[in-house]
Amino acid sequence: MTPRRHLHLDPTKRQPLLKDQAIANEDTTSLPVKKVFTKPSGSKGDEDASVYFIGTATTVIEWCGIRILTDPNFLHAGDHVHLGPGVTAQRKTNPAVDLHELPAIDCILLSHYHEDHFDQFVEKSLNKSFDIITTPHAKECLTSGESKEDPFRTVHDLDFFDSMMLHIDRKEPSHAGGYGKAPAIKVTGMPGKHVPPGPLAMANDLLQAVPPTNGWLLELGYTFKAPTGSDAESVDVGFRIYISGDTLFVDELQEIPKRLRDEKIDLMLVHLGGTTIPGPSMPLLMVTMDADQGLKLMELMKPDVTIPIHYDDYSVFLSPLSDFKKKVDDEGWGEKVVYLDRGEQYRFKVRGA
Repeated sequence: MTPRRHLHLDPTKRQPLLKDQAIANEDTTSLPVKKVFTKPSGSKGDEDASVYFIGTATTVIEWCGIRILTDPNFLHAGDHVHLGPGVTAQRKTNPAVDLHELPAIDCILLSHYHEDHFDQFVEKSLNKSFDIITTPHAKECLTSGESKEDPFRTVHDLDFFDSMMLHIDRKEPSHAGGYGKAPAIKVTGMPGKHVPPGPLAMANDLLQAVPPTNGWLLELGYTFKAPTGSDAESVDVGFRIYISGDTLFVDELQEIPKRLRDEKIDLMLVHLGGTTIPGPSMPLLMVTMDADQGLKLMELMKPDVTIPIHYDDYSVFLSPLSDFKKKVDDEGWGEKVVYLDRGEQYRFKVRGA
């Protein structure tokens, strides 16, 4: 998982998120935090990073002055999205904050090109020069000049186990890069399958009805650059976040802990809901994890803390959050889970900071 690409993020020189903005929102713009959670096993009060839950799979991850927006969906209750041939879903909830109310954002992490993760309102509103990290398929959809009158211009694609280093540039000499300790976030694409293996997957490969999807591994820490003449660069990881993305519990996920070589996952954001196509009234195909699969993923990844997201915002969800809560409580994993409602935040400490 050696980084093959680099992106420099400078909080003092942010791009505006929206195309009708002249400058980025000020850092003084605050998220409306309803409640703050910390590690269930106890807090020392030294947390310096956070995850804020907006709704569905949309979160803001913040550390060291950098904010990453995941899977932006800002539709409201009653709005509809198109999820494939003949399949639509209605939003049942409102986001904790609207798109234009966000504080300054540095980049977007998009798991796949599906309207419940990147809705048409977002696509039309975003600054086309804004940095987006996503799948090869989504990059093609976002940048294609043939299908887009105004394509996105700075989309970075990561396939499974491809990595990219997000360098956090600062004016302060201690964070200027050079040969020393500098904060960075290593982003690695993780395996995911939105459609179960077998004949349906083969049919979907031909029809392209359900798009390919990634999970993500975010490693927050500090880079150490080698002396002049060497391109070597390592990361002293202080916190790992695994985001499952819209995947089922498939064999490919077994590769993740093997590659980590028993290195700890501090936080897992798991996409649940048991999303069904065409919907709960006719559940022909499940394309995201339900409660049982969510527990299996916890058992496989063994994260220190798990936060379920993507569980009740749309009409296509069959497996309620209450099923997952009962399952983890019954199996003795309840103390490892933090439940965030929209507008709530989980705060954590990055080691070595």
